[in-house]
Amino acid sequence: MRYCINCCIHLLPNDLHRQCFRCRGPDHNNQKCPVCKGENKIPLYTESKQMKWLAVLEVRTDHCESWNGFFCLRKGKLCSLMFGLIIMTLVMVSYILTGAKHGLLLIPSPFHYGAFASNPSLMDNESLSDMKDHYQPSKMNISYVKDYPSIKLIIDTISSKIEFITRQRPDLEELRKQEPHMFSVIPNKFLPNSKNPCWYEEYQGNTTTDPYATNSYALYSKRFRIIFDYLRKVFWNHLYHYKDKHYRLRCLPHFYIIGQPKCGTTDLYDRLRLHPEVRFSAIKEPHWWTRKRFGIIRLRDGFHDRYPVEDYLDLFDIAAHQIQSVLQSEAVREHGKMNNIIIGEASASTMWDNNAWIFFYDNSTEGEPPFLIQDFIHAFHPNAKLIIMLRDPVERLYSDYLYFASANKSAEDFHEKVVESLQLFESCVLDYSLRACVYNNTLNNAMPVRLQVGLYVVYLLDWLTVFNKDQILVLRLEDHASNMRYTMHKVFQFLDLGPLSEKQEALITKSPASNTRRPEDRSLGPMLPTTKAILRDFYRPFNTKLAQVLFDDAFLWKRT
Repeated sequence: MRYCINCCIHLLPNDLHRQCFRCRGPDHNNQKCPVCKGENKIPLYTESKQMKWLAVLEVRTDHCESWNGFFCLRKGKLCSLMFGLIIMTLVMVSYILTGAKHGLLLIPSPFHYGAFASNPSLMDNESLSDMKDHYQPSKMNISYVKDYPSIKLIIDTISSKIEFITRQRPDLEELRKQEPHMFSVIPNKFLPNSKNPCWYEEYQGNTTTDPYATNSYALYSKRFRIIFDYLRKVFWNHLYHYKDKHYRLRCLPHFYIIGQPKCGTTDLYDRLRLHPEVRFSAIKEPHWWTRKRFGIIRLRDGFHDRYPVEDYLDLFDIAAHQIQSVLQSEAVREHGKMNNIIIGEASASTMWDNNAWIFFYDNSTEGEPPFLIQDFIHAFHPNAKLIIMLRDPVERLYSDYLYFASANKSAEDFHEKVVESLQLFESCVLDYSLRACVYNNTLNNAMPVRLQVGLYVVYLLDWLTVFNKDQILVLRLEDHASNMRYTMHKVFQFLDLGPLSEKQEALITKSPASNTRRPEDRSLGPMLPTTKAILRDFYRPFNTKLAQVLFDDAFLWKRT
């Protein structure tokens, strides 16, 4: 049924079509209709008798109408198209003229850095071949370049507040008051014929007792349970029996790989453990000194029950069993020969992560932690050796971002997070000391990227207040990648390890890199040149101080 669209569109919801006095079906006449008044109107077709609100309407032109309406419609579309093209042309011309005026169009980036030639062999979650990608030319983002002067003011403010003040080292009695249980378990004297701090501890259990039943590492992590199942099976075979009592050998590490994250510590660990005289903890990164002893399992989950020191010592039982076998050998017993096996531990958080102190230690001085990790390590083992692997802090931060960011990763997103973190850091240093900000748990959790981890010299100076300089070996990832054999020999010499055969050395130095960057992260490309320039300005005074402390300008990480 056909109805004039001008009159029938106003019909009531009920079926009044047949009562519509203006148009009566196929006999409707445009000349006689009081509404149409002789004009050409588009008739309305409907499939049903009752026109509902959600009915499917189909508008068609009557075949008997003239072509004037058609040409009018085409002319309207053509005019709209022409008008749109004119507007787009004006916008493009305006953009081109504005860009040329400010010198921003088709001009090479002033922050371009040349490619860095290196051996693509390794990096912590990133290989050195990935590192080369960071120095390829990238497209300039004009808006970010415009932001540079205001961000430079923030960096200048931070630089003006930098003071490297020597911290006051706490005395031993203060440490005992803070951790009485730890001091009750670990003695102050160790076996004389072992390089490691080892001692015998009486075991009170019997053959039916599970020595690892309460170990928190085994309870909270399924992947560690296989290790502890093995330890249960061999536990009784390695007890030392004397005068109807049972003793187990306990050991702490002889050396620690303490940092930094995303600087190649995993690769160093994987190569070093291939040496026949080196043993590591059953778990690569226990994070006991920095997190687990405070009850931190995952940083996002808050606090749980604290891991006692016994749980940490259990991680070295496999190494202790091997050391005990050597100590009970005839050569050692009769001739007092020194055991050459050394134990290491490789938690990359040990150097820098003191975020938990504020929840456990009182007597803070102006927001600075009264006790640090190194205070306790030194109290138990003052002769410990420490290995630090560092990397250009600018590239370290980008690698850190790519590894830990969960979604929406991009060079632009990284830039925004860097700017936000710099603003937060500036707010802190305006009111507190540099050390207080570096160890500020609230600030570190608020910053979208971990700027503070790249402030190497702040942490190193605090470690040097406790340990002697000759107890600390500082390496650069860039050197390790370009000449791995040389850096590994430095490590062997530092740890007083025995010589290797050519086959053993080849196995250590020529094995593939560990923990390289994920392909999906590699596809994101390098950071923005402006971001790189901002970070170079921020880290420059810290790198300068680091180079002075180490008497090595390589730690300036200058590139031309």
